[in-house]
Amino acid sequence: MEKKYLKMKGSQNLRAILLLSTLSSTPILIDDIRSTDINPGLRPYEVSLLRLIEKVCNNCSVVINETGTKLKYKPGIVMGGKFLEHDCGLSRSIGYFLEVLIVLGLFGKNPLQITLKGITNDSKDPSVDAFKSTTLNILKRFGVSSQGLALKIQSRGVPPMGGGQVVLSIPILHTSLTAVNWIDEGMVRRIRGVSFSTRVSPKLEPALVCSARGIFNKFLPDVYIFTDHMGAAQVGTSPGYGVSLVAETTSQCFISADTAVHRPHKEETAEMEDDVEVSLKSAEDVGVNIATALLREIEQGGVVDSTHQGLLFILCALCPQDVSKVRVGKLSPYGIEILRLVKEFLGVKFDIKSDPSTGTLILKCVGCGLKNLSRKFS
Repeated sequence: MEKKYLKMKGSQNLRAILLLSTLSSTPILIDDIRSTDINPGLRPYEVSLLRLIEKVCNNCSVVINETGTKLKYKPGIVMGGKFLEHDCGLSRSIGYFLEVLIVLGLFGKNPLQITLKGITNDSKDPSVDAFKSTTLNILKRFGVSSQGLALKIQSRGVPPMGGGQVVLSIPILHTSLTAVNWIDEGMVRRIRGVSFSTRVSPKLEPALVCSARGIFNKFLPDVYIFTDHMGAAQVGTSPGYGVSLVAETTSQCFISADTAVHRPHKEETAEMEDDVEVSLKSAEDVGVNIATALLREIEQGGVVDSTHQGLLFILCALCPQDVSKVRVGKLSPYGIEILRLVKEFLGVKFDIKSDPSTGTLILKCVGCGLKNLSRKFS
């Protein structure tokens, strides 16, 4: 029997809605997508995400009306596949697309290997470095094999012109994810990071690294920030620089924070002088700010940082029909929305209790027991 279309309104959390719709095989009908905006309808990056889902899935149906304010989506079967390519465009970074791909790829018929082109580092979405150092490690907690799980950065690109390229490899699940009891965040034992620069003065990176280390060394001796310097052929045409930091704890938790400094998009500024340095912040200030941001994430407690809460809740909800238990800091707005969506699409409800002794929250749920039925059986 064919499922009825689930009716929804607005553009909020479209990425998570499309992911959960595909995993649960629930067709959706979304109305009033920015219908009152001056520029109504789906944004280019949202259309690009739909096209990307079409590439990794078979037999899915996407119907968009002329104004882009109405979307009818019927999910298909996740196929995966090798040697796929997708241009993510220049309005959102590659990080926007990665969260959908890493979960979808697990439930494919074949392992996924795809080349993504566009912006690797910006100030809006998590960087490709954060996915490499933190997100992939979270997947391993849920029983995803480390064999065939990789993200290779071939070139870097910042806004507005991009020019970056990464290769993502995701293995398939042979049965299902593994339920977790993940409430021990441990103590921070070391901090690692990667700094980068594209078409700016080579003096910026050492200044950034030095200022960030100056904050961390007050608390911890084991701090190392690598410099990822790529040649002119491996970077885009836009000037920029940035850093991605990750704190590793004694219980193998990874807490990340990152930032990138670059010229704004044309629509973000009315006038722009030719001098590159006018549009770029001081490297010392950037280093201090990102180090402080990571310390805030650590202070909140929890086994993941605030940007990974949504992914953590989705993975818990997809686990077998067994209890998963996780600890997080203050719930992020995105995390709260994900809790609502997994209840709507997967029927999974989380029990939330506060831990007054640490100021954190402990969430428990019984997973929906999603299995990879697409995979090839030998």
